Formats: sequence, C-alpha cells, structure tokens
Amino acid sequence: MTTTITDSTDARRAWQNWGRTVRAHPRDVVTPTSVEEVCEIVATAGRSGRRVKAVGAGHSFTAIARADDVQMSLDGLSGLRSVDPARQTVTIGAGTRLHEIPALLAPLGLAMQNLGDIDTQSIAGAVSTGTHGTGARFRGIAAQIVGVTLVTGRGERMRVDAEHSPQLLPAVALGLGALGILVEVTVQCVPAFDLRARERAEPLAAVLDSLDARVRDADHFEFFWFPHTDVALTKTNTRVRAGDGRAPLKPVRRWFDETLMANGVFRATCALGKLVPAAVPTINRAAARLAGERSFSDVSSRVFATRRTVRFTEMEYALPIDQAVPAFLEVQEAITRGGWRITFPVEVRFAAADELWMSTAYQRPSAYIAVHRAVGEDPQPYFRAVEQIMRARGGRPHWGKLHGRTAADLAGEYPRFADFLTVRDDLDPQRVFANEHLERMLGA
Repeated sequence: MTTTITDSTDARRAWQNWGRTVRAHPRDVVTPTSVEEVCEIVATAGRSGRRVKAVGAGHSFTAIARADDVQMSLDGLSGLRSVDPARQTVTIGAGTRLHEIPALLAPLGLAMQNLGDIDTQSIAGAVSTGTHGTGARFRGIAAQIVGVTLVTGRGERMRVDAEHSPQLLPAVALGLGALGILVEVTVQCVPAFDLRARERAEPLAAVLDSLDARVRDADHFEFFWFPHTDVALTKTNTRVRAGDGRAPLKPVRRWFDETLMANGVFRATCALGKLVPAAVPTINRAAARLAGERSFSDVSSRVFATRRTVRFTEMEYALPIDQAVPAFLEVQEAITRGGWRITFPVEVRFAAADELWMSTAYQRPSAYIAVHRAVGEDPQPYFRAVEQIMRARGGRPHWGKLHGRTAADLAGEYPRFADFLTVRDDLDPQRVFANEHLERMLGA
C-alpha cells in the first residue's frame, strides 16, 4: 500500500490537546494501519525534509506531541498482538488506550502492575512522557515495558528487547517521542489482583506528621490538599487476591461520587471560583467537609483510574522522597504569599526508583507534587512560584505537564542525558521527529 504525504494548505486542520494548552494546524494528518505504512510515511518525510509527530489522546499539557507538519495518529495500531504466558508479557499496539487494556488482559488472568489515575491516554503516549501512578514500591508505566518495536528516523523498523539491542531499552522505553515512533510495546504484567480502597478526609497536620510511615506501609498511598483548608483527602489502596471479598461501589454511589460530586459539582464550584475568587476558601472548606469517607474493593484498574471531565492545566514535579514535606509546606506558603485563590487541590504521590534514562524517578525513589488550575484561569504566576521551589530541591518536571525548563538546565538533572542525545543522533539524525518543544528540551 502506498501512502502519499501531500503538501497542500487545503489539508490543514485544527488540533488541540485535552487541556486546551496547545493548538496546531498540521499540514497533513495520516492514520496508518500497519507498521509498513508507518515506515513508508517516515521514510518519505525524511527524503522530503519534512517532520512527523505521532499523537495519541492529546492528554499531555506540553507541546511534546505538537505537529505543525505531518501529524500521525496511532489509532489504527491498537489491540493485542501476542501473549507470552510463561513470562506473563503481552505485546499490544502503540495506539491502544489505557482504559482498553484491562479487557484485553482479563481473559489471560493478568493485570498491569500499576496505573495512573487517568486512563484515557494511549499506551505509547503514557510511556513516552513518563506517566506514573502512586506506590513507593511500584514504578511508572514505562518501567513496565520490556520491549518495543519502533520506526526510526530513517523509516526502518527496529526491535528493542532483552534479545535485540537491549542496551537501548532504558532510552527507548521512555523516549519522549524523540527517538522513533513506537508501533508496539511489550508489557510485563502480573497476575490479576484487586485493590481494597479506603478514602477519607483527615487533618492535614496529622497526615504530614505520619507521611513516611503511611508511604512505607501502604501499597499505594496519595493525598490531596484543597488550598485554604487544613484538611487532606487521603487514598490508601491495598493489593489483595482477585475476587477476595470483592465489594465494589454500588452503581448509584459511584455515580453520586464520581459523576455528580467529583465532576458535576466540582465543575460548578470551579466556575463560581472564577467569578468570585474571594469565595474560593469557603468553597474549598465545604468541598473538604463533603468528601466524607468510603471503603470498597474492586478490580485493580477500576480503583486506580477515575473519570475526570473538568478540564484543567497541570504542572508536576518529581523530588527526592525526603523532600516531599518541606517542598509541600513551601507550596502552601507560596499560595498564601501570592494571594492566589486556588480551587484545584494539590496532589502528592510516590513512586519507586527505576533505570530509565529520562525517567523522573531515575535512580531515586520519588515524591510527586502536582498543582493545577482550571481551564480559563492563568496558571503562570502560581506555576512559576511552585517551579522555583521544586528546582531548588532537585525537582525533575513531568514531561507531559507544564514547566519552563530547557536543555541547558535539564541536563544536570539526568546523569544519562548526554547518552540519550547520542542515541537520538543515531536513531533520528535528520530530526524527523523533532518539534519546537523537543528542541527546547533536548537541543537542536
């Protein structure tokens, strides 16, 4: 099959990401349905001096996947490709959405080791930007990848795994979209399991005082703090055998909590906060009181992920785990000092160290502090102040979330930064996969 990349302004079409922070008008949009097509598109682009960017669900807040030339959708490359029952690995198309994967794994009695709290992303986008969940003994999604098939900047198909170029896996498993287009990924799974969840509102001071023990003793722990309150909303998930006393939320309760309260009411309170900023502290205190407590158990994927329909912008930083409390307290002080009225909670999560060269958790257990603002609110003063705090404490920015860093100051945060650039020179010497954002992050 021959795929033609045209050069016509008639083909220009608007694209924007979920958070409404990035817009693009790609000259061409292609949706290949085979690896061979991807190879042909990339090779053609390379010969013509054009650039190609793959895009998934558009859930990155940065312009890491922005395409002003050829935008490639990976939606035609999805689904289960192969299974290795002995190794408990599955190979899936790179365009597969995270929320589709549990249904593929369930008949096999398998599950992903850990997931984030949003599952709308494509697997390729999630691993390429360092998406993670929480749990001090568990690594991010990219660290669960044991093999990839990618198309290099020369339009060549390449396999990287334990048997093929294994030295490249720490680079390409979290490649920022700079090393090639992922077309398949092989995921190391685990036997299916349930999560027993406990969510409740607690005094913030007590949570901070006991944070080390909570993180150490729980399988998955995180907390949210609504600014202008003294309350933390804690989430503690415990891994249990699949089906062991499973007690999922009743449909009505789930609808009430996640559709009405977490999305519908929260959307209304955010709108009110934008109209009447002085009311935000009162609104947040009311939201914290209404949070209440709930306990349930269900299939792991149903507990990890929640549905979010209120659009926001986000910045998140990874810190050495012992910096979590002092950095959080500084964020509190910055909000007070700045006089900002912040409707969205500050989120604090944790992850184990890994060996991926461009991972925010590279060789260090990490705490993640994320700050948000509703779409339509100017995030920059708040985000700049928080970024200054994080940088002073050795923070590494999440690649898919807003930040102001550049190659000049990022190189010092990643011991293998230069090695990553060497791999980039080898796999994409003509910079077919570059865009303005990657040039800022990695250099030309």
